[in-house]
Amino acid sequence: MAQERFQHSRETISRWFGLVLDDVCHMAIDYLKPSDPYFKGIPRKIKDDNRYWPYFKDCIGAIGGTRVLVVMPVSKQIPYIGRKGSPTQNIMATCDFNMCFTFVWARWEGAAHDARIFLKALRRKNLHFPHPPRGKYYLVDAGYPQMKGYLGPYKGERYHLPDFRHGRHPSGKKEIFNHAYSSLRCTIERTFGVWKNKWKILHHMPRFPFTKQVKIVITSMILHNFIRVNADIDQEFKPYDDDEDKLPSDDEEENAIQDVYEERHHNREMDKESNSIATLLMFRQ
Repeated sequence: MAQERFQHSRETISRWFGLVLDDVCHMAIDYLKPSDPYFKGIPRKIKDDNRYWPYFKDCIGAIGGTRVLVVMPVSKQIPYIGRKGSPTQNIMATCDFNMCFTFVWARWEGAAHDARIFLKALRRKNLHFPHPPRGKYYLVDAGYPQMKGYLGPYKGERYHLPDFRHGRHPSGKKEIFNHAYSSLRCTIERTFGVWKNKWKILHHMPRFPFTKQVKIVITSMILHNFIRVNADIDQEFKPYDDDEDKLPSDDEEENAIQDVYEERHHNREMDKESNSIATLLMFRQ
């Protein structure tokens, strides 16, 4: 389409596409990071909603994984085959409660477990993962280990929002906590939903080299943040801004359901945080 529109050769269009892709990737320094690098403030989504305030006042964001289709030779596809039988790359991301990405690590094989990617991200200093300061934490789902600074749901209890919407009301301390936790953590799924809906190339990836496919993921997330920060109204963000409880469609939400990560040891500090919040929520009920 660009070749026809601008009457240039395919080689010229491809070369400039690659150059612009590289330049936008460099914008990650300014746009793919926390807006509050020291996490001193309390997100408005938490402060202005009595479902979360003051219970989750120390929460700084959510962590999740999603998958994007990749195109590669058949001989290299096996490690990338995902749940639906298609080759994908697994992407780990963190987001704030303004639905902006604050960290992303792409290029992982579709068969890689989310917990493995998460643990490596925390240990690789060159990735500059935005670690939570003392007393703060991210929300992570059951596919991740519950560690200091990373709060998960009670396992063995309902915690996916569709389970609550299509079933009985939450009852008991643990279910009440899981319902509030899931309502807040779904921000990462909502963010993935907006991102995938806006960038159709993610659903129909051209036959670029794999490194360029990874850059497309990164640049689209950077532009997602750029639009969120600079646009007063955006047609993809607007439905989610109008409805705080809106979830992505089934296709977009498939990655919200992860395998449960089996832990040998729980972090006592985060267990204490969960129990404290659950007790306060129970008293509110």
